[in-house]
Amino acid sequence: MATKLSGALPYRLLKRCPHCDSHVPRRSQISLSRQRRQKLSTSQGKLAVAAPEIDLSTIELKPPNPTHARIVPASPSYFTGRPLYIDNLLSLQSLLRKYQTLPTVEPGLAPRVAWKTVSQYRLVVGEPVRPSKYTFVLRILKRLNQIHPELVPPELQDELQIYKRDVDPFANRPTPGVIDEFGRSYGVGRRKSSSAKVYLVQGTGEVLINGKSITTVFGRIHDRESALWALKATGRIDKYNVWALVTGGGTTGQAEAITLGAAKALMVHEPALKPALRRAGCITRDPRRVERKKPGHVKARKMPTWVKR
Repeated sequence: MATKLSGALPYRLLKRCPHCDSHVPRRSQISLSRQRRQKLSTSQGKLAVAAPEIDLSTIELKPPNPTHARIVPASPSYFTGRPLYIDNLLSLQSLLRKYQTLPTVEPGLAPRVAWKTVSQYRLVVGEPVRPSKYTFVLRILKRLNQIHPELVPPELQDELQIYKRDVDPFANRPTPGVIDEFGRSYGVGRRKSSSAKVYLVQGTGEVLINGKSITTVFGRIHDRESALWALKATGRIDKYNVWALVTGGGTTGQAEAITLGAAKALMVHEPALKPALRRAGCITRDPRRVERKKPGHVKARKMPTWVKR
């Protein structure tokens, strides 16, 4: 009769049963295999002996070879594409986490600071930093600059000084205009390649441009209204006389140059009109100019007509 043990033994340890015609284990082989396993386990137990303890004091150590030393970079950002930029960004982020609980002021009341431009920052770090990446630095700088001026720690002041421009443009103050002995105020305006010197004096609304009337100089109604827009927007068109000297450019550029010069001269007489003039767009210099022609182009951007044959 077959047993459960017969399924786990190899074929050479089995024999055929005469009664049920199945394979049964041979008793002599089973007892022999058990004896071998016991002998092997006892021999392995005798061989499992711990090694003797090593005395390190008797071992002579050789001096280290400097050529085999591993150089560790001073900065953890050494293997990045822009290590100095990453170091600066991490330093600002750590300062922000450290001092973010300090009292802050409103953005309009924070000290006006001129931060370095992206081109100036590239010269400092010597890396091709993208403008989109530099905006992350500027965002943290503006947040740190909102901390109350009396509570800014010295560590933070030294860090912010690195990103400030050497020359502060906000420290420049325009020279205040004066009214001369004849009651005239003076203003200079520019647009494109035109330049205008405008004198304003209290009167009845007379206008002379280069010694000629405004209708003679400007044939278009749009140019006439543009030249006197500063006075018209504030309701002072019949209260001041205008004398202007204009050079360069065309009629559009000259008219808009007179607008800026008249607005500056009007603010000398009435400084309270500055918000109204700013809303009217009269005291902002328009920097737009004609784009230059490029080689191979018909104009600045127009390409010649493509002909297949």
